Amino acid sequence: YMGSSGINAEYMGEHFVRFRPNHNNMADEHKDLEYDETAEVEAENKRKPFRRFFYRGIEVHKLLDLSQAELLKLLHARARRRFNRGTISSKLIKKLRKAKREAPKDGKPDVVRTHYRNMIIVPEMVASVVGVYNGQGFTQVEVKPDMIGHYLAEFSITYKPVKHGRAGAAAPGGGKIVPIK
Repeated sequence: YMGSSGINAEYMGEHFVRFRPNHNNMADEHKDLEYDETAEVEAENKRKPFRRFFYRGIEVHKLLDLSQAELLKLLHARARRRFNRGTISSKLIKKLRKAKREAPKDGKPDVVRTHYRNMIIVPEMVASVVGVYNGQGFTQVEVKPDMIGHYLAEFSITYKPVKHGRAGAAAPGGGKIVPIK
């Protein structure tokens, strides 16, 4: 990387290193490399801003201002049908609102436990923590903006994934062979 001052600088591991032009009168090669603190400070100041999330072209905080009819136009057909038929639980949303209100500033709200696996995630639920029942226990799900329009059940797996290992006793060719006496 060639800086505006005409001096080469490179990021090497945790340090920015500036390369000075090599002069004939320099006896020590290690003087060519000089630690540059200013380059490191500039890099820290140029951190990326938080990633803004858009749902169908609209930012999350603007989704909260939309009416239910406007929000329905953005959701997929199955979700629109569910909302139009009125089969969405407002009890869960009320509990989530209450948990958010009572949460400490800059902290996560308390977990709201529910069996509503077929609840569609709406923008109002973002930044909440929901305990979704999976048949055995409650899986904690922190609702993030990219979950809007999905079902709670998609984030709480109901089975234990298979861990393939050695063949068991019932497997063909596996297990112990016991000779008949």
